[in-house]
Amino acid sequence: MDEREILTRFKAGTLERDRAVRLLAGLKAVPGPAPEPVLPTAPDTAASETTGPVPPGTTGPVASGTTGSATLGTTGPVAAKVPDAVMPEAHGRVPLPVPGPVRPRTPAQGPVPAPVPAPLSPADPSAALPQGLPQARRNDGAVDVEDRFAVVGIAGRYPLAPDLRAYWQNLREGRDTSSGAPLGRPGASPLSAGQRGHFLDGAADFDADFFGLTDRRARLIDPQERLFLETVWEALEDAGCTGTRLDALTGPGGAPRGLGVFVGVSAADYSLVAAEAWAHGGREMPDSGHWSVAGRLSGLLGLSGPAQAVDTAESSALVAVHLAVGALRRGECAAAVAGGVELLLHPSRGRQGAGEGVGAVVLKPLARALSDGDHVHAVVRSTSAGTGSWTGPSGLRETRGTTARRVGDAGAVTGIAALTAAVLQLRYGVLAPARGEDTATPWPRPRDARGHELPRTAVAEVTGATGPFDAYAVLEEFVPARRPGDGSGTGTGRNEADRVDGADGIDGAGEGSGSDGVGRGELILLSAPTPGHLAATATRLADWLASDNGRSGDTTTGDERVALVDVARALRVGREARACRIALIARDLHQLVDSLREFVRSGVETGGAGGASGTHGVGADVGVGGVRYADLRTGGTDPLGLGDVPETGDYLDALWRAGRVEQLTRLWLSGLDIDWAVLESGPDASKTLVPLPPSAFLRRSLWLGGQDGTREGTEKKGASG
Repeated sequence: MDEREILTRFKAGTLERDRAVRLLAGLKAVPGPAPEPVLPTAPDTAASETTGPVPPGTTGPVASGTTGSATLGTTGPVAAKVPDAVMPEAHGRVPLPVPGPVRPRTPAQGPVPAPVPAPLSPADPSAALPQGLPQARRNDGAVDVEDRFAVVGIAGRYPLAPDLRAYWQNLREGRDTSSGAPLGRPGASPLSAGQRGHFLDGAADFDADFFGLTDRRARLIDPQERLFLETVWEALEDAGCTGTRLDALTGPGGAPRGLGVFVGVSAADYSLVAAEAWAHGGREMPDSGHWSVAGRLSGLLGLSGPAQAVDTAESSALVAVHLAVGALRRGECAAAVAGGVELLLHPSRGRQGAGEGVGAVVLKPLARALSDGDHVHAVVRSTSAGTGSWTGPSGLRETRGTTARRVGDAGAVTGIAALTAAVLQLRYGVLAPARGEDTATPWPRPRDARGHELPRTAVAEVTGATGPFDAYAVLEEFVPARRPGDGSGTGTGRNEADRVDGADGIDGAGEGSGSDGVGRGELILLSAPTPGHLAATATRLADWLASDNGRSGDTTTGDERVALVDVARALRVGREARACRIALIARDLHQLVDSLREFVRSGVETGGAGGASGTHGVGADVGVGGVRYADLRTGGTDPLGLGDVPETGDYLDALWRAGRVEQLTRLWLSGLDIDWAVLESGPDASKTLVPLPPSAFLRRSLWLGGQDGTREGTEKKGASG
């Protein structure tokens, strides 16, 4: 057989890998030792525990993952494990396609044709075959953005982890999150006596007021849908993609809010609860269709992109990510939300080791994310989904470590839990302990032959234990080159190990620079739908700034101190303006924290005076450290009707350029919606928006028939280790 026949038979699955390697290597003797040829995994063949190729000239960990774990390929005999939170019953490994090299093109050139492999040289049998995953960063420091997709927002809730900061701590410490049946949850216990599972606290809770829903309407919405709605909002705020920045995402027809929604969901327990209640006289039937999880969210937020629910069992959430990437690639939406949700609300699905959770990511084409000044958590380089008929990346090593102790058998949320775990480990350069391990492991970046660091790479992959539909996502760390004089504090390029021990939270951080027209400090704007929400959000932001400033494991920021100028810009540009608003000017983070706390102490949520300066509403002077408050719920917005006047934009621009912050503040407090991103365009327009803690929800238990139960907890918390 010649080289072409060998390759043809191998790709068709009629020739075993080892025999193909031997045949290629023995076609013609060459001087010196010939390298062992590396072939892609054969179709319909599960990968074995082997180490494949790494990018030429690299050393150290490079990539990756498998079913049951995301693991690293290495050039040495040991493979360090990267747990990816898949179910313990998952087995085998999905054959996946190897992404090819990316070549720049202009729109006029159209699609790039498939590369034609060079003739196979007997001296290098693997020359025409995939040589591992391409690097998104070239050795010259430039970033390849073509056909790459950025994770610009991320959020989630998992067992014993109300946010991703707690989830990362559970992963890093190898914590067992199992417990008995949740206490206080309405309805029958989902577990039998003696069983343990991994549950969310407050699964029946929801903040209806935040989304403008009545309690009665909220009770008829599946708790999975409510939970996903809240999580998506947190992810959008993490991305700075609400308000006018969300409006700016135009779809293919020019419609605003061109955001796609793709969600993995497979359970429908709430409808079973309603059916049983119906048999006993209840007459409430909830919306538990999977389509509603994506459709209602799209409707409530006024989105114009595609909305699709996915049910492929354990792989549902990763398939949703794959569909979102496809929609972005085809131009069906400007950005996309993808994720999954799973709740165990009926005893018919109770089982040992059952898990719950919810997670979501906001995705954009990498080129647009960089242009928009988004914070990039990680880069999605490739995704795929199918029935096991594709070949997978060769440069991977399979192991059996899992994070099942962190999320359990989590059904449709498994994939997003795995992807989130991979993003966190990429971000912090730390490998969480897998099964059988006790401690986290440092994860240095690989280096090329010249000693230059390359980005870390990981794979989140799920093989369905109850079906053949599988999915994967290849992720890469994003390490942009710093611009000279960039003090944005985005935290790129630093790892947890680089943190200076003993550094105080906000001491000396972020003095107001006045670079955006505020000569005496930074203009801080904060809003919420009700006074209670506003006070809770102000408290959350103040506590976050005063504690460790996001440097000790917080998943939404880097390890460096965030600067005041970046906090101010993120709040102005990246947050939607709601009915209850406060405005203040702060010269440093200490003053900002003090002002926010004084505002909360004033009792505005219970009808207090409303601010550190004792002022309420529009018309008071803005003093440094003073807080101005306005409640627009009953008085209406934009009383002067300036929003309908075409010349208003020019007027606002003139005020901003002249440094008339007082006038702009009065207009904003009166209800005029100001597009701060447009006003602040200029030299700093491309500065990265730093992620901040999301708005606070005021959740309460809402259940069918008014059986709202008590505040949930778990029977027994899992032990560390």
